Amino acid sequence: MERKFFYNEEKDEEIVNAIAADFERRREERRPIELGWELNMNFVLGNQYCYVSGKGEIGDLEKSYSWECREVYNHIAPLVEARLARLAKVRPSVSVMPASSDRDDIACAKLSKAVLDYATNKHNLSSLISEATAWSEITGTAFYKVAWSNNGGDLIAKTDEGELYEGDIDISVCPPFEIFPDSCGAKDIEDCQSIIHAQVIPAEVVNEKFNVEINGTDLDTFTFDNNNFLAGMSGRESVKKLTKMTKHNHCLVIEKYEKPTKHNPNGRFTIVCGKTLLYDGELPFINADNEKRSFPFIRQISQVQSGSFWGISVVERCIPVQRAYNAIKNRKHEFLARLAGGVLAVEDGSVDIDDLEDEGLAPGKVLIYRAGSSVPKFMDAGDVPYDFNREEDRLIDEFNTVSGVSDFMRDSSVPSQISSGTALSLLIEQDESRLTATAENIRTATRLIAKHILKLYKQFATTKRLASIANNDGEVEVYYWTGADLSNTDIVLDTVNELTLSQAQKRSLMLELFKLGLFHDEKGKLSNRIRYKLLEGLGFGMWDYAQDERVTHTKRANIENLNMKPNLVPNEFDDHDIHIEEHRKFLLSEECSKRGEEYVKWLTDHIIAHKQMSVADGVFNELKEK
Repeated sequence: MERKFFYNEEKDEEIVNAIAADFERRREERRPIELGWELNMNFVLGNQYCYVSGKGEIGDLEKSYSWECREVYNHIAPLVEARLARLAKVRPSVSVMPASSDRDDIACAKLSKAVLDYATNKHNLSSLISEATAWSEITGTAFYKVAWSNNGGDLIAKTDEGELYEGDIDISVCPPFEIFPDSCGAKDIEDCQSIIHAQVIPAEVVNEKFNVEINGTDLDTFTFDNNNFLAGMSGRESVKKLTKMTKHNHCLVIEKYEKPTKHNPNGRFTIVCGKTLLYDGELPFINADNEKRSFPFIRQISQVQSGSFWGISVVERCIPVQRAYNAIKNRKHEFLARLAGGVLAVEDGSVDIDDLEDEGLAPGKVLIYRAGSSVPKFMDAGDVPYDFNREEDRLIDEFNTVSGVSDFMRDSSVPSQISSGTALSLLIEQDESRLTATAENIRTATRLIAKHILKLYKQFATTKRLASIANNDGEVEVYYWTGADLSNTDIVLDTVNELTLSQAQKRSLMLELFKLGLFHDEKGKLSNRIRYKLLEGLGFGMWDYAQDERVTHTKRANIENLNMKPNLVPNEFDDHDIHIEEHRKFLLSEECSKRGEEYVKWLTDHIIAHKQMSVADGVFNELKEK
């Protein structure tokens, strides 16, 4: 991005100061929420003896006694991992709806679908969804940024000024720490009037991108610090925790996006770094409905929090339970330590206290005590109270209740009290239903990403581009296209919720329907077309297509339909029945009638030629058999 030069230094300084003040206001407004995210991340990592202090910082809880056991029994991390493992199945496939049933609109929608597949595979969208889902599960919210990069795509030419690229989309995941809406009470991104994206970037990257000279400074960012201590009865834990790390020679780059208004019909986009105004202009991307400009961000949340821009995470609900669980486990172990080590009662001055404290009562130790005094003895510590075990079990059940993750989902183990297959199916269905809302948020974000991708290509892909895409039958289809060839961005999801019906369940259902005969015709026969669809659904589509000639004949007949010429003679090796079937279907279509009466006559003559050659082949085969 080239820097936009300004001639009014006072106005530039005014813009910089206004954005800096606005950024500080938003940061202070969001500070309590940000502390909650830090607390969530610490608990997932295992640093569970921390709290939000009155100073607005994350502090560590001090031990009440030097002997106090402070081990961490982390149940939050397995819960998050179990949810992420189930949500990893949610990778929805999208399609583009054609504007009408016209063949040109259908072809345009097919091209748009192919471009989407090409872009999502090239930029590894599945990995980005996994990264964003991890952020949303821990903090409650994550963001995708879909922008256009002039340095992306294929290399076009090399000039004296540098390399020239064709440009391509740039999809990145933005943690919630980087996004600052104008109000934390907004319902969604579209309800915000402006959004600030703040990033810590190396100074050399900023200078190269904007062609400026800015000196970097030392900035604090988050990192994971590992504190290694002796565990066990020392009462000290070995965990990682979220801490601040200083990055040297970095810059804080603030991007402010403002929605279109009456005074700014195309919105406003401003970039500030320190005291320098890097860019001030209109919003760069036409990515909203009705060819309007909007924000390049897509929000993905774990659970909706009413009246808040930010989503809510299950980690927040689990923190009080985790604190109680750590406390009961540590008190239980302290009780067991007293039972194992014992508490020795001695009369004052009867023994050497220093020696007894240093060495304890080792097996075979000779204990010398003062004559006439009472013999040292162990006090009766009693048994571990039953309430400890009962409270521990109750807290485990509470983890399942507040997190929506059962023992079956977390441990992949069937409860001992369940022996019925129907009951097990109901348990699985119940587990999946608890994740339905989160899965639907992922599917919605995926659909919006696809919408942004197509709109950016329509805006910036003005020159011819080449895309090679492998289809389901293993063949590579080559598309030569521009943004003008893409259809309207009416994006729909191809699949149902993946959590509701897994791939294995779909295949099992297909086999059950096949056994019931629902795929057979009225004569009890299974057509080749249905057989291909069944094999494709069972995962053998590519294998079947590679061995059967029918698909090849079908494709050849469709090509002939689109490129029909007068007196086109069928090939003697054609499967005439397949060609006649495909030609007749095209003859009855609306597109064929639009091509004119002459074209219809050419296709009709070609069908008659197929029929004549089919009859001749039949006569020849009969004579051959005789």
